[in-house]
Amino acid sequence: MLPDDNYQFLEPRPRSNYRQLWLKDRHIRAEVLYRHTIGPEPRTPEEVADDYGLPVAAVREAVEYSIRHQALLDAERQRADERLRQAGLLDVDRVPESTER
Repeated sequence: MLPDDNYQFLEPRPRSNYRQLWLKDRHIRAEVLYRHTIGPEPRTPEEVADDYGLPVAAVREAVEYSIRHQALLDAERQRADERLRQAGLLDVDRVPESTER
């Protein structure tokens, strides 16, 4: 595993609300790439790299980082969900009806 300060493709974003690392020169959090590789229809790092036009090594680094820092990612996701909940955006009953007629 790589030390936190020795990533080739990842970097912190000091002004971001997220503490997790981002892909350098792109507006993509490491977790976004990782999430594509898990779940009911996981994609390979090669497929994700192709989807985003990235080197496969960048996707692998994001996946490794995300696995290593799962507690941070979980906490950030919970914090984001709570903000959405407070704004009423996670409450299905409060979703506005369509204005199309």
